Amino acid sequence: MRFPERHLSEDEVVEYHLRTHVKALIAPAVVLLVIAAGLGLGLGFLPDTGAGAQIGRWVLIGAAALAFVIWVVWPLLSWLTSTYTVTTERLITRWGVLTRTGRDLPLSRINDVAYEQSLLDRVLRCGTLVVSAASEQGQVFLHDVPGVHEVQLRLSELVREAHENDGSW
Repeated sequence: MRFPERHLSEDEVVEYHLRTHVKALIAPAVVLLVIAAGLGLGLGFLPDTGAGAQIGRWVLIGAAALAFVIWVVWPLLSWLTSTYTVTTERLITRWGVLTRTGRDLPLSRINDVAYEQSLLDRVLRCGTLVVSAASEQGQVFLHDVPGVHEVQLRLSELVREAHENDGSW
């Protein structure tokens, strides 16, 4: 999915348009397997006939469907709708399923760009990008950024160029 060009200024170019790392979907995938196994097991233990069996089936199916929506569909939708975009002029974050939230941070307002990686993040080649900005929020944490080291280096270059163009460095 590309960043819509109608949201860019005239000379602005998208450097990176990213979602959080796919590791965010590991837990929902495991939950999906557990829900399917639990539903199959539960339906297997119910008697085949009787009024209680019919009600029991519907209760199990309803509980599995609710768990599926809460712990599988919702995290998937959250992952699909959360993006980080680095352009030649700003850092753009967008997230939210029902209520969309966005934040645009001009590169000239950024003071420092760092990253953090746990051992698992190093194995999966992702991490948290920590952007320090001259704003009331202070630091912005972008979690599970794929290729975080490469993104951090390029964002640092863009910030330096933005400060040089502003004459602030």
